[in-house]
Amino acid sequence: MYMPYSNNPNLPQVRMRAVELVKYHHWSIRKAARYLGFSHCAVRLWLQKKPEYGYHGRLVIPTLSSRPYHHPRELSAEIIKRILELRSERNQCAEILHHRLIKEGVSVSLSSVKRTLKRNNISRFSKWKKRHEYLPRPLAVNPGYLVEIDSAWDGREKDRLCTYALIDVCSRWAYALPSEKINSWRSWSFLEKAKAASPFVFKTLQSDHGSEFSKWFTKQMEHQGILHRHSRVRKPTDNGHVERFIQTLQRECLNRAPRSLRSWQKEIPEFLRYYNYERPHMGLNYQTPMQAVRSY
Repeated sequence: MYMPYSNNPNLPQVRMRAVELVKYHHWSIRKAARYLGFSHCAVRLWLQKKPEYGYHGRLVIPTLSSRPYHHPRELSAEIIKRILELRSERNQCAEILHHRLIKEGVSVSLSSVKRTLKRNNISRFSKWKKRHEYLPRPLAVNPGYLVEIDSAWDGREKDRLCTYALIDVCSRWAYALPSEKINSWRSWSFLEKAKAASPFVFKTLQSDHGSEFSKWFTKQMEHQGILHRHSRVRKPTDNGHVERFIQTLQRECLNRAPRSLRSWQKEIPEFLRYYNYERPHMGLNYQTPMQAVRSY
């Protein structure tokens, strides 16, 4: 007969008390069981356990975890070995490994494949990956309180044209520049040019988790007194304003201009002048962004 699992913190001392009554005070097992209110089978099992030192150096019989050592439906050693063999061949992801196992007739779930890779420390997830702390999203009550930044590219890798875009959520004032490449240094260079052209001071800049807005980029912003906030994962609406501005830039400017870096360097500044000074914005009650900036 086994006693039910208990989280009572005093139970380890009670077990040891029962053992002491039987071993050192020469009580019978049934007498000690009746005295403490337990079954004689439980006391007999306690006598077989080895005492350990608890708090303040007292001997106790600790409560063992009720967690099972094995799951009745755990993967067999053959399946685990096959998962590791397929992984070592081409270092493929868990989804591909799962598909190959199913084709081989091995009945296993995708979560079991991922769990096996994780337990063997060969998962693609890096323990050194930086965790972003999501700062509270500031209210865009004034220009510069929340500025969204993003990058976009067009074309294939050998013939790719890139664009940086930035927009203020409060006034909808925007800035953009074409670029040959996208990286942290070019992101910082673009931000410096945007700060020089902006009629207000940037206080919080929000970006996605792209490599062009990495830790080095964040540190450069901190030296300038600007907070860097990352948008939440799988929440595309967090950066919705700049995404919508990039769409407007592509539809009203880039699609109408020849596709070349030199052409974009000429057309984008002209469109920005029109966008910030002449184009009415429905989100601003048909004001222009510069009219909204001057109203604060």
